[in-house]
Amino acid sequence: MIIVLSMAAVLWGIGWGMGAPKAARFSMIALLMIAVVAMHIILPDGHPLRENTGKEPALWIFIIVAGMVAWGYSYLLSRVRARASGAPSFGYEPPANSGPFTDTELDRYARHIVLREIGGAGQKALKDASVLVIGAGGLGAPALQYLAAAGVGTIGVIDGDTVANSNLQRQVIHTDDRIGMSKVRSAAQAMTSLNPYVTVKPYSRQLDADIAAELVNEYDLVLDGTDNFATRYLVNEVCVQAGVPLISAALTQWEGQISLYHPKSGTPCYKCIFPQAPDAFLVPSCAEGGVLGPLPGVLGAMMAVEAVKVLTDAGEGLRGRMLIYDALYGETRTISMKPRADCPVCG
Repeated sequence: MIIVLSMAAVLWGIGWGMGAPKAARFSMIALLMIAVVAMHIILPDGHPLRENTGKEPALWIFIIVAGMVAWGYSYLLSRVRARASGAPSFGYEPPANSGPFTDTELDRYARHIVLREIGGAGQKALKDASVLVIGAGGLGAPALQYLAAAGVGTIGVIDGDTVANSNLQRQVIHTDDRIGMSKVRSAAQAMTSLNPYVTVKPYSRQLDADIAAELVNEYDLVLDGTDNFATRYLVNEVCVQAGVPLISAALTQWEGQISLYHPKSGTPCYKCIFPQAPDAFLVPSCAEGGVLGPLPGVLGAMMAVEAVKVLTDAGEGLRGRMLIYDALYGETRTISMKPRADCPVCG
């Protein structure tokens, strides 16, 4: 009997040293006990192995049954406690501060974890991911907020502007008392206040060709929420060169559009769809043509949705498709897009 108990202690110690969860260690010991019972049943009376392990299987059967009863009672008790406290329960109670998530994080992301398309593995992928958001204005504001809330581990944001009074009608990540503050600093403050478990990297400058390639290569995914074609073309080019997927959105007045550009996976790039910038009078700026305040919120939230899907490999993204939203008439439509063989960027 001492031999079996010693083997159980060794297995427990090995599991503990390897960082295996308690459930896995208990499973190894249960398999050992089952093997001992099987040995007692198979081997004849008087066999040395039986003599040195208790002679009869009844003792080991009793130990196994008692262990199962104790585990079942502990499991039911944890479920009752979870229901009483209103906390989510996923079939086990993780030890405090174990694994990649703290208990607070597990509670925070519980609504993601119970989604079968995301689950624990998907939430871990979000935690390990890095996303660069270009622009902390109308589109960037909601995208940044939802990426932070979703638990994306590292979020970079680049913008050279400061918060202005006229921004607050739609750029909801900023507040009145931050007028005059750099947008990236304001955004970083809001994001870390919302979720202290994410890392925010603010870059208070405009994106240009000198830094674009080096910066994009540091991230797994790029979200482009800029309001000028020169920057969009630059972002597209460096993303294609780096093989980094790009989610780009744009809006004007009452309408917005969004798509995922990733030629490495067979989609067109931004240049394929918009080979040249349109005349300025066809796409007036927000200052010139106006924009519905909640519209950037809709498109920015869509950017965050598509980002979560890309990072967790959930559902069907907007690869090779563009979604167009008309807020004035409450309509959406999707158009298919194909790469151009003569595209100077990805062809």
